[in-house]
Amino acid sequence: MKRQFDDILLGSIELFCLAAECGSFTLAAQEAGITPAAVSRSVSRLEERLGVRLFTRTTRNINLTEAGKNYFQQSNQALLQLREAERDVMGKQNDPSGTLRISLPTTYGHYRILPLLPQFRAQYPKVKVDIHLSNRNVDFVSEGYDIAIRVRSQPDSTLIARTLEDARLVVVASPAYLKNNHAPQTLEELSDHECIQFELPSSGRKISWLFYDERKEREIMTTGSYCCSDDVLGGLTLAVNGAGLFQTYAFVAERYLSDGSLTEVLTQYRGRSRPYTLLYPLNRHLPLRVRVFIDFLMEHRQKWK
Repeated sequence: MKRQFDDILLGSIELFCLAAECGSFTLAAQEAGITPAAVSRSVSRLEERLGVRLFTRTTRNINLTEAGKNYFQQSNQALLQLREAERDVMGKQNDPSGTLRISLPTTYGHYRILPLLPQFRAQYPKVKVDIHLSNRNVDFVSEGYDIAIRVRSQPDSTLIARTLEDARLVVVASPAYLKNNHAPQTLEELSDHECIQFELPSSGRKISWLFYDERKEREIMTTGSYCCSDDVLGGLTLAVNGAGLFQTYAFVAERYLSDGSLTEVLTQYRGRSRPYTLLYPLNRHLPLRVRVFIDFLMEHRQKWK
């Protein structure tokens, strides 16, 4: 049988019903964890598909049209039936079960998420965890993932994005490297050093280093004889073994700074960060195993701030 409803359409219907219930795109966006613009675009796609206006819009509020009222009544009832069917299939169980498929960036996976999974499974022993470590973006629908974590995620109206942390950046080098090369005192002195590069595998672009200079944001394209791609840990290993300076996340360098394997430099320019974001499909009725894992991560993120 040919599919008439895809996941994006079902998500648009859910957002439409949520907006109708809230009487506001802004309130609906807050409830769903996305932007008001994403709600508006989703409703507009639904109106285009149906060929009718579902809301009248002003700068202050939205109101259902007659067609919108009829569609809301029937759609909301259909969603209620879907929820009831889902509860029946799950047997109204209180214990989450099934396989949780998660996609993680390599570095964040190793240092933040993987160490937590034994604790998660101790709480929810019926949940199996299928882990995919990669820095590429995944397709939730075709690849069957429940959750992904990414840095610098792009806006997507089909996904809910929740910030896990703004990961602070530091510049580090080994004592052996600094013994033979004076520690830089200014950003301009970076040009005199071996700066280990990291290249984005998706574009081949080398990422710039981020700093605060007298409270102003600066980006500097550094140069050096070493370049890593796909896995940040390669640059860290090079730095530990004396190859040069490297900018990485503080949570990655922490253990090496503690045991003296690395030394932080340019501390007067630190403070910049990159956001790590939790992504999951726009669906207010997520499987219980996904909901409890999201709650689990939201609880632990307080420790990362």
